[in-house]
Amino acid sequence: MERSLYDRLGGTDAITAVVRAVVDRQLKDDRINRKFARTNRDRLIKEFVDQICQATGGPCKYTGRNMTETHHNMGVTNGEFQAFVEDVVAVLNDFKVGATEQDELLNILAPLREEIVEVDSDQTGTPLPSEFTPAPALSAAQRY
Repeated sequence: MERSLYDRLGGTDAITAVVRAVVDRQLKDDRINRKFARTNRDRLIKEFVDQICQATGGPCKYTGRNMTETHHNMGVTNGEFQAFVEDVVAVLNDFKVGATEQDELLNILAPLREEIVEVDSDQTGTPLPSEFTPAPALSAAQRY
């Protein structure tokens, strides 16, 4: 029996380490970091870990908002989504994640583009619109 992508990625601890590295990279990336100006880092990490864990066959349960609601009024461009993907790939490479696993993970993330991108533009580094409402911070018990 073939192991799940979750197992091949190394489980929750490995996924958490990768997600933390991705978030750290994105918060420093001038192409997209303005979109995270009002985002709670702990919530972002927890929700992203849960989402990847569940989508790859792990035991986690994603309970966050859907991607359309989460990114509503964020003004994410095609260029910014591409920058996000490039940051994910760079971190996966840093962690020496195999090409097969990277492709499988990117195929899980790719359909989210339609739910996240609101602006058909290759532009990056656009400001976060004032209309954006971030999710509330997590309680201490909810954090990883």
